[in-house]
Amino acid sequence: MIMDTQTLDTAAVSQFLKGKLPGFDSPVTATKFTGGQSNPTFLLETVAGNYVLRRKPPGQLLKSAHAVDREFRVQRALYGSDVPVAKMHVLCEDASVIGSDFYVMDHVPGRNFNEPTMEGLTNTDRSAVIADMNRVLAALHEVDVDAVGLGDYGPPGHYLERQVGRWTKQYRASETQDIPAMNRLIERLAADMPEDDGQRTLVHGDYRIDNMIFEADGTRCLAVLDWELSTIGHPYADLASVIMQWQLPAGSEGRGLMGVDRAALGLPSDAEFVAEYCQRRGLERVDRFGFFVAFCFFRMGAIIQGVLKRALDGNASNPKRAMQLGAFVPVFAENGLKALEADK
Repeated sequence: MIMDTQTLDTAAVSQFLKGKLPGFDSPVTATKFTGGQSNPTFLLETVAGNYVLRRKPPGQLLKSAHAVDREFRVQRALYGSDVPVAKMHVLCEDASVIGSDFYVMDHVPGRNFNEPTMEGLTNTDRSAVIADMNRVLAALHEVDVDAVGLGDYGPPGHYLERQVGRWTKQYRASETQDIPAMNRLIERLAADMPEDDGQRTLVHGDYRIDNMIFEADGTRCLAVLDWELSTIGHPYADLASVIMQWQLPAGSEGRGLMGVDRAALGLPSDAEFVAEYCQRRGLERVDRFGFFVAFCFFRMGAIIQGVLKRALDGNASNPKRAMQLGAFVPVFAENGLKALEADK
């Protein structure tokens, strides 16, 4: 059954939000953002200003996936902190309104970079954007989770062990064909797990440049988006998420920096970015970083396998893009295995 993820019942949204937010007692227009594969997201234009609505996709979903309630909670807790986020307004957990849960937040005008090469920017601005990306990441990992009311946002215990177990289950539930490299990666991650070093911070779970909004005419980050995978966990997983993306092929498909002359573009090396992060947080080094990078490749492979499964089931946010992404699962698995070899 094909589920409609491309349109939004603006009449139902307006009826629900009337009296809760200004602008919903007059006609509202909704335009779907083209990016994102998980939770369909819409720009709402009203006479009182613009908002953004983010919803779960309709249809049968994997357990614990598409948790818009968690996205709403973490961003509301972080608003006004050193971690820039949009202002949260309303969470609707009544699926009968539009067919799934959703929340409404401020629209943050600015610019979004789909690729870390940031075509069109000067070298100075590229360097400044990445430096601010580093600043925000370090600030995120310095958040006092108890002070902002997120002390119970994730379970205690070994984050990597929990995550490998969780995403293995998610991957198996979405599996559409046997991928030997993914099977080997799962086995290797479980067998070579680092000991829990006790680090426990707020983590974003999908920290990368295309999940950030920057000033329209500057280089400062105005909002970090897409908090679906956020939890309490190990900060190095977020750091590795950045490096994982950079190790992918350059261009609109891989959106990485493989083969790019970074110095010629004013971009840091992997080691330089990690060193700057360590300096900001007062760390001497990052141990077992190759394992964290391998884990990020594995998790992203599991995620895009889920995206492919939703496309085949008819409820993907962007069906064409979902099918294209699905072909990359073996690539992520092979890259994860290479990262483990580098960790030795």
